[in-house]
Amino acid sequence: MAEPHGATTDLDDVLSAALNGDENAFRMVFRDLHPRLVRYLRALVGADAEDVAAEAWSQIARDHRTFRGDYDKFRGWASAIARNRAIDLLRRRGRRPEEPAPVDEMVDLAGHDHEAQEAFDRIDQGDAVALITTLPRPMAEAVLLRVVMGMNAKEAGRVLGKSPGAVRTAAYRGLRELAGRLETGSDAAVPKDAR
Repeated sequence: MAEPHGATTDLDDVLSAALNGDENAFRMVFRDLHPRLVRYLRALVGADAEDVAAEAWSQIARDHRTFRGDYDKFRGWASAIARNRAIDLLRRRGRRPEEPAPVDEMVDLAGHDHEAQEAFDRIDQGDAVALITTLPRPMAEAVLLRVVMGMNAKEAGRVLGKSPGAVRTAAYRGLRELAGRLETGSDAAVPKDAR
């Protein structure tokens, strides 16, 4: 969910302190961002999400001095690092994730989009992530970044290397596809291995 303006300002201040070496501030940033990264990564790499997140945090800790920007940009930067680590793992595996993330972890983080909330409200909690991962990859990643990570289209575009308009379009099409599958009750709505 989008933070109120004051919360973003507070996180900007905490991030600034963290980047200047304040360990308590870094812990606060970690506590806020880590659960979101793990949820996003679970949809990409399944049970290896924690390991991939650890690799990402290792790189973040190593390279944080090169980062410039506010908390929203940091969230995007960290997500891009995590995504790159996930892609590396998927290349090594040579296949798609086996274990989808539990939906009860995602439902609470519905993003800014009203359509996203409506789609999640209609999805059986046990099948939501499995359903998202059946979308074409560009749509699935756009939905995950917008809904799970709570990013705006511009930040999600930076992570994916796409324009904000392309991200908005992919997320919109993905959510429409999910809603259509749910409305028709089609067997394609839920992957056979998730039933």
